[in-house]
Amino acid sequence: MIPPRAQSFQRRAEADRLHAAVEDGGAAVLSQVLTGTGGVGKTQLAADYAHTAWDDGSVDVLVWVNVSTRSAAVTGYATAGAELCQADPDDPERAAAAFLAWLEPKSGAAPCRWLVVLDDLADPADLRGLWPPESPTGRTLVTTRRRDAALTGARRHLLDVGVYSPDEAAAYLTSALAAHGRSEPADQITGLAADLGHLPLALAQAAAYIADAGLTCAAYRQQLADQRRKLADLLPEPGALPDDHEVTVAATWALSVERADGLRPAGLARPMLHLLSMLDPNGIPDSVLTSEPARAYLIAHRTPGGGVLAAVTDEEAAGALGALRRLSLIDHTPDTPHQSVRVHQLIQRTTRDALSTEQRVDLARAAADALTAAWPTTEPDRALAQALRANVTALADQAQGSLWAFGCPTVLLRGGDSLHSAGLVADALDYWLKRHAEARRYLPAGHSDILTVRSHLADARGRAGYPVDAAEAFQELLTDALQVWEPGHLEVLAMRHNLAHWRGEAGSPRRAAADLEALLDDYTASAEPVSADALVIRNSLALWRGQAGDAAGAAADLGALLKDCTQILGPDHGDVLKVRGNLARFLGDAGHLEEAIAMLEELQATRERKLGRDHRDVLTTRHNLATMRGRAGDPGRAAADFAALLEDRLRMLGPEHPDISATRTTLAYWQALAGTASPGQS
Repeated sequence: MIPPRAQSFQRRAEADRLHAAVEDGGAAVLSQVLTGTGGVGKTQLAADYAHTAWDDGSVDVLVWVNVSTRSAAVTGYATAGAELCQADPDDPERAAAAFLAWLEPKSGAAPCRWLVVLDDLADPADLRGLWPPESPTGRTLVTTRRRDAALTGARRHLLDVGVYSPDEAAAYLTSALAAHGRSEPADQITGLAADLGHLPLALAQAAAYIADAGLTCAAYRQQLADQRRKLADLLPEPGALPDDHEVTVAATWALSVERADGLRPAGLARPMLHLLSMLDPNGIPDSVLTSEPARAYLIAHRTPGGGVLAAVTDEEAAGALGALRRLSLIDHTPDTPHQSVRVHQLIQRTTRDALSTEQRVDLARAAADALTAAWPTTEPDRALAQALRANVTALADQAQGSLWAFGCPTVLLRGGDSLHSAGLVADALDYWLKRHAEARRYLPAGHSDILTVRSHLADARGRAGYPVDAAEAFQELLTDALQVWEPGHLEVLAMRHNLAHWRGEAGSPRRAAADLEALLDDYTASAEPVSADALVIRNSLALWRGQAGDAAGAAADLGALLKDCTQILGPDHGDVLKVRGNLARFLGDAGHLEEAIAMLEELQATRERKLGRDHRDVLTTRHNLATMRGRAGDPGRAAADFAALLEDRLRMLGPEHPDISATRTTLAYWQALAGTASPGQS
């Protein structure tokens, strides 16, 4: 029995590829690769092909066999053998062999055009010795969730079947709902298709559920977005499934997970899928999944029966990914290490749905620690930083309250800091607004981590171009913090530091310097006078003294500070480089332009080596260097430097970033001056 064509069957590009592959001869193997396993419509594509071939008379014999087990394959072959060549059905093995022999082309016999469809192959080993023979008039089509090497070769072509394209998914949903007399706005159709990851099986079952429940697409999407509801509760009951579906989309991957977990290294595929379920479906770096916290999670949650491991190696963690890939539960491309693992969002959801509250908390913490462990100290690799930030956002969305069970995790702070480092100030502000809302929702009132998140949010307001708002926010925060901590607590001192900074940025450099002077006195009274934190305060104090008009005094203070910083932190430490940048700036303001230029040239080379040419600190150094060159009498060079800097800042930061306006203004100034000034003029 060939499965009937699905209601509202959607013609898609894969169908054309299938026809081309089979007509070219040999065996075509259908296997989902990119976005999951069951549910992409492999059987429906095969059924459509079989119906078309039979209806247009291009085959004389059509055999459809379920091959989910070897015994099922033998039974199907035996039935065909009994019908086609009078084999004895009471001896299935001999009858199956007779059928395969009947398929062999025979010299002098009239050619028979046959098509054999082997549906739902669970294990390539089940077809050992049962592959239909090559024949100039025979065609074989196999559907499977597997991607083993054994499926290729011998004129077999692996044809990857993915989800619908966005247009195909929208067209399918529109047609499926119309069959139930329903019409929905185009934007809701498109949105629901995206919510379901354009997975054909999910779209069919969602359309049936919407029709049966009398919901609108918008109402269904609202329920679907509620992570507290299980996906299984938003799909039809087993008796109401459309198109003769046997299981819901929520259950369709269970067997694949079980089989993957049985592959070597046994017992690691399932816990690896747990980790994947909390991260970005569009790309997870290998370094996260092979990190020490990830491997520790695999050990602790290895499936019973998988054996006992003292430790999981990188190779075994990669083996777990390979097992998931072989069952088409993930797409794994190690050649793109920053986004090497992709997994369908509904596979993620059904995986999370099966976890208890305690398991979710444990998993969220493990995923957070794995991301933190994979995060480099500096971020010269923009692609990796972007991928890690995407995974932090996905973790926050998918773990929700589980992520905050032990307070604000370090990885959330790293995600925000990374946005600032990349100069994405608008995104950083939006990020911290969301984290603040989460902290207030998931942490008890008065929890100290709420104050920490508020501090980052206030800083993000200032970086986004609102220094007055930032100063006001830090003033309010400081008042609340003193209800929780003593005045000498390091968090309180840090907030005072930030408050002084944003007061200076808001136009009060003298007050900022006075605040920092008092802060330095209080800090040295309660902490180590010569420490990294004290050095940072001294740097800020010198900066705002210089901003207030005492460039020479600031340069002298920074010169002394540079010696202390270098001795304590080393010459290439980030804080030391900041001191070098400020020292060069105020040396120039004090009239020592050539010395400032030499120092900035050296600083630019150091920062490019450590951070990469596109890092925001490098761009800032280039800005200051161009200014000093112009002030030293070369406005033409300054204008050229600022033109190149503007191009790079636009590429890196976008046109709305506050640094863009300042760069445009400064460029216009030096361009105008270059038209009237000659080299040597100051």
